[in-house]
Amino acid sequence: MAEARIFGDRLEHVHYHVRKGAYAVSINDGMVAAVKTPTGYFLPGGGLEGTETLENCLKREVLGETGHHIRILLFIGRAQKYFYSTTFHDYMASDGFFYIAEIVGGHHSVCEKDHELVWISRKDIPQVLLPEHQAWVAEETFRLLE
Repeated sequence: MAEARIFGDRLEHVHYHVRKGAYAVSINDGMVAAVKTPTGYFLPGGGLEGTETLENCLKREVLGETGHHIRILLFIGRAQKYFYSTTFHDYMASDGFFYIAEIVGGHHSVCEKDHELVWISRKDIPQVLLPEHQAWVAEETFRLLE
């Protein structure tokens, strides 16, 4: 993936709240790791805090969401999604930086109680993984690894 792939319609004269984040694409036996939450399924990861690096953000978020440490293997690209958030009642731009990562070590009890690590088959990604830019990156990663 060369440059950022854009999803959603960016409306003119609208101010978007940009949320920069890092996300892991972990693939094992034709399945991709996802986090099941009360609102749906997402790639593990999340937003940067303060001055942390993308890599440190990714490690922190994955540990907090899944209870697992990761080893970051490769930066694979960037995708942005423009949308109106019904949660925040504001226009948002998700600016995602995606990494191939390997889940390592055992499970730690530090993970969020309403989050669960699950594995989604490649064929189910479009129907299960909610954010379209995350589903696209997951599928692109399968193609990259073929």
